Amino acid sequence: MSTRRRIVHATPQQVWDVLADGWLYPVWVVGASRMREVEDHWPVAGARLHHSVGVWPAMIDDNTEVLLSRPPAHLRLRARGWPLGEAQVDVRIEAHDQGSEVSITEDAVSGPGRLLPKPARDLAIGLRNVETLQRLAFIAENRADSLR
Repeated sequence: MSTRRRIVHATPQQVWDVLADGWLYPVWVVGASRMREVEDHWPVAGARLHHSVGVWPAMIDDNTEVLLSRPPAHLRLRARGWPLGEAQVDVRIEAHDQGSEVSITEDAVSGPGRLLPKPARDLAIGLRNVETLQRLAFIAENRADSLR
């Protein structure tokens, strides 16, 4: 599994609040392009986000499901984008003297993405998640600033 980390200048709760707002998912997740529905109990285990991935007009409608939710420290997701496949994504948030250390660990678990050799898969996923963490940080930090 590919893991990327970033220091975010916001508290773990402020980072969690971004994750807990399902409508923000396509803002911070690279590849997600729009939200169609956020189930009321998001981000409780079993809840789903109904989103699209890709670029119009070649978008795929699918969903992401919460497998585990431990606010404000850990969110495990099953992200789907068929026919491309499915990925398991772990987002962990730990208190840090500068705010939070956020990590994303991800790997393809089914579908054609799983057929890529692991080094190539890790490289592609890792590069995408560097940007994903940057976007998440921008939102959490700027929301934190606006609340002061």
